[in-house]
Amino acid sequence: MAAYATVEDVEKRILRELSETEESVCSVLLDDAAVIIDAFNKNADSDAKLTVSCRMVIRALGDGSTNDIPLGATQGSMSGLSYSQSWTMGGGGSAGELYLSKIEKQILGYSNKIGSYSPVQGVTGGCFV
Repeated sequence: MAAYATVEDVEKRILRELSETEESVCSVLLDDAAVIIDAFNKNADSDAKLTVSCRMVIRALGDGSTNDIPLGATQGSMSGLSYSQSWTMGGGGSAGELYLSKIEKQILGYSNKIGSYSPVQGVTGGCFV
């Protein structure tokens, strides 16, 4: 599977140069993102696929900081002598995981359609509600 974006496309958007290790990981993630995008909408516009690929990979790579706060954490606390840590993870997806956000699905051509479909409609001659 050919990726829809390059490592350079990601670097332009992340506003920093990736390390050699990050470049290797980024390349693999871009290939993975292409598979996810094609599974969602293979016929999406090429510019949309590039944008969404970069957004997915940047989210998975993180900001490159070396702090101990987990990527995706929305709240956290640390204690000194009691050696306690607590983190609340965001609900948008798992940390470091490739996923499509709501806006990315819209960019790829998903719309909020209201209606229903019966998988047995062709068999029983049912109708849409």
